[in-house]
Amino acid sequence: MAATAKLARQIGALATKSGGGWYGPHMAAASRAIAERLPLVDLVLEIRDARIPLSSEYEQLRNYPSSSRRIIVMNKMDLANRSQIKLLNFLLARVRELKRTNDFNYTAVIMLIGIPNVGKSALANSLHQIGRISAAEKGKLKHAIVSPNPGETKDISSLKIGSHPNVYVLDTPGVLPPKILNTEVYSKLALTGSIRDCLVGERGIAQYFLALLNSSDEYKKWAKLSMNVNDRTFLDLEAEGLSSCELDKKQKRQYPTDHTQLERI
Repeated sequence: MAATAKLARQIGALATKSGGGWYGPHMAAASRAIAERLPLVDLVLEIRDARIPLSSEYEQLRNYPSSSRRIIVMNKMDLANRSQIKLLNFLLARVRELKRTNDFNYTAVIMLIGIPNVGKSALANSLHQIGRISAAEKGKLKHAIVSPNPGETKDISSLKIGSHPNVYVLDTPGVLPPKILNTEVYSKLALTGSIRDCLVGERGIAQYFLALLNSSDEYKKWAKLSMNVNDRTFLDLEAEGLSSCELDKKQKRQYPTDHTQLERI
């Protein structure tokens, strides 16, 4: 864990040197545009990265006055279509509950907000497609821009996800705070693609990822299992009366797809 913390501090130091390079003019403009529209929407859907649920919190919502109109969605969990249909039905029911009326001739707006590259646009596209199909509406589907790189969404766009009542989602640009003082938070944001690699360096990100992987319980479990298997194999081969050189060659032939074995050939 000490190595992981050291790498996090090194990546955090790069954040200080970059002077908040992730927070450009477009992000500042997006932050203002979102703040202006927040009081006008019916629901706020905060999208977070399920791998880093605390680090991916949308900081500007900490003082959002109405918790009843804020829904937190954990994304990046390889959601199946069934889960997205459930989410759509839940959102439509929540809108009707907030309106508290039997008259469906109204329009409701749900705003998707979150940090960069958390999956807002992909979720908006899925809700739009499922909603249009469920309502049997004709016409060309709209598509929000989806990219593996952060900061691709520059403007707020609207997509229809429901009819009777008409419900729209606003897909918004990802926004980070101008300053990130917590080095661990910054490192996790960089690792999950919310901050561009060029601000940190691919080598540093790779080292941080490997340090986290090596310290994880899952890695230790598989490492222990691998050691047990190798020990049993070695005993079996040794029982055949092979020399150490012959043992090594036979082990290499036995694990042709193991990259750790190939590196030693």
